[in-house]
Amino acid sequence: MREPGLEEAIRAAGGVSELARRLGIAQPSVSNWERIPAERVASVEQATGVDRARLRPDLFAAGAEAIDDIDAACAQEYALLATLLGGAPDRDLLARLARLKADASPLGLAHGKLAQAAGAAEAARVEREYFDLFIGVGRGELLPYGSYYLTGFLHERPLARLRGDLADLGVARAEDQGEPEDHIAILCEVMAGLAGGKFANPADDRRRVEQQFFDKHLAPWARRFFADLERAEAADFYRAVAAVGATFIDIETEAFALPS
Repeated sequence: MREPGLEEAIRAAGGVSELARRLGIAQPSVSNWERIPAERVASVEQATGVDRARLRPDLFAAGAEAIDDIDAACAQEYALLATLLGGAPDRDLLARLARLKADASPLGLAHGKLAQAAGAAEAARVEREYFDLFIGVGRGELLPYGSYYLTGFLHERPLARLRGDLADLGVARAEDQGEPEDHIAILCEVMAGLAGGKFANPADDRRRVEQQFFDKHLAPWARRFFADLERAEAADFYRAVAAVGATFIDIETEAFALPS
């Protein structure tokens, strides 16, 4: 029997098949859920607009008061990047992105450019762009994996270290997840969970755990990845995504460098 949060997400998406399509996973995977897996909450929230506290109240409702506005904003930013880097946005998501509000801050200006790009984009063309960038025939223009950026090869020691740290956080690999865990989208989704207080043990210093994960698994290579994405030959809409990602990684790097 499906939990209420999953039922609400399915209704918001317009059915099981549409929710699966927005998430970029097979329909049977969603059909087999009784509740939304923890590692999928951020993506489902982004894809449907249903708040995570409604999707999984067992994970979020009780601890919501412990998360301040800055942490919540960081969690949403990471969730946005996870969604856009994990699969091409559909027409509905592009329409929502086109309504993003800009302000005079560096991240606000990047949001404004993303809104403009989304407003001018066609879903079919963005889907092809995503394919050319990250999938390709044989391989895409970019390989968005930590192991590749740090060693020049896939499935190397950085991935093994990441898997150990994910196990310590209690984060299990989704059964339908075909990508290695060091994919940039998956790392952003984990950071969304950490910023939102989803993964850290209540006895731990949540901010310290979040910073350690960022320093080990994103800081050494994510900025280079976003710079490569911004310069990629196939990038058009994703050039604006890269600008958001690069700006946000810079902000996070500076924030974690401040004395606690």
